[in-house]
Amino acid sequence: MIDGCSLRERKKARTRASLREHALRLFREQGYQATTVEQIAAAAEVSPSTFFRYFPTKEDVVLQDDMDIRLVEALARQPADLKPLAAVRAAMRQAWDSFTPEEWAQIREGGKLSMYVPEIRARAMNEFSRTINVISEALAGRVGRDPDDLQVRVLAGAVVGVMMAVFLPSKLDPATEAEAEAVVHSALGPDAVSRIDNALTLLEQGLPL
Repeated sequence: MIDGCSLRERKKARTRASLREHALRLFREQGYQATTVEQIAAAAEVSPSTFFRYFPTKEDVVLQDDMDIRLVEALARQPADLKPLAAVRAAMRQAWDSFTPEEWAQIREGGKLSMYVPEIRARAMNEFSRTINVISEALAGRVGRDPDDLQVRVLAGAVVGVMMAVFLPSKLDPATEAEAEAVVHSALGPDAVSRIDNALTLLEQGLPL
């Protein structure tokens, strides 16, 4: 028997996924600026207040792609005797593999928007900060420290920094939407998870040069 808590969590996950799916569709059809939160909520058959329970801003529906959620869930499944960075590397691969092709298409679309739409790019720093907090919480639980512990936060920040270094292109201001799409497809290509793993290995080794 599935308990009530599991059913609630599944319903929340479905609502979140529906909001993101309809938002990206509306952005495609009528443009980001022309799409309102009210339209997204109506398409997903929820109220605007429900939208804001899942995403603080319209920009966040693009930026929050569930990668950190799945990473934390995978991290919790790693053996307790694994060192933190080894656990992160294993969790990253598991999280990466958990996304369907359709979900990856949404992630790439969100990545393109985050490069091309000024409002989303401006909001991205908040997302990096939030992700550091999420990873700090997960790492703190593994090592028995406070999430605000300096070493914990520095490690979490380093992990996020590694991902940014791998995924963010050297040219952050693409001239056209097509150029932004090409950059994102290159960054999230078939070898992306291997590049992340290699980068985390360098961090684990103390970043030797």
